[in-house]
Amino acid sequence: LEIGENRTISATLGSYAIQRSLLAGAIGLGLVVIFMIVFYRLPGLLADVALALYVLIVLAVLTFTKTTLTLPGIAGIILSIGMAVDANILIFERLKEELWAGKSIRAAIDAGFERAWTAILDSNVNSMIVAAVLYFLGTSSIKSFAVTLFVGVVCSLLTAVTISRWMVTMVGQSHLGQKLHLFGVHQDAIQ
Repeated sequence: LEIGENRTISATLGSYAIQRSLLAGAIGLGLVVIFMIVFYRLPGLLADVALALYVLIVLAVLTFTKTTLTLPGIAGIILSIGMAVDANILIFERLKEELWAGKSIRAAIDAGFERAWTAILDSNVNSMIVAAVLYFLGTSSIKSFAVTLFVGVVCSLLTAVTISRWMVTMVGQSHLGQKLHLFGVHQDAIQ
């Protein structure tokens, strides 16, 4: 074994990388929020509220468990934000399909969540298995990624299936639920 190069880096490089990672996460989160509102309208806005609650829950769990946030840990949180949004996209696409088929808003909400549930569960369980394998077989930085990914996936499952569903159901039962264009479905597109 021959040493090819040896460098010493200052602590400011680490803080700079963390600041850049947090900025990237904030920009990514902002773009996701805009995308959800533009593409899914009212359900997208509700998903954004659930996503904000998701971020708060993840940070609370990580704080409560005294998890050290490293660069790989930040990457795990950012990845799990994408997965949280993915669950809502599956639900809202199913919801649109049900509305296009002519179902009432209440029936479409119930069917949309039920039809998306198996795909959401499969995806999240697979991600939790991968996070567990990474935690038990990985080194310290990989373990940090695995912990934040696992916590994020569990929290996204909670928010997508309970909080998003509750909010969409409440709005669906209100007068806003009768305005299908707020759900991204135009009246002339319904069969």
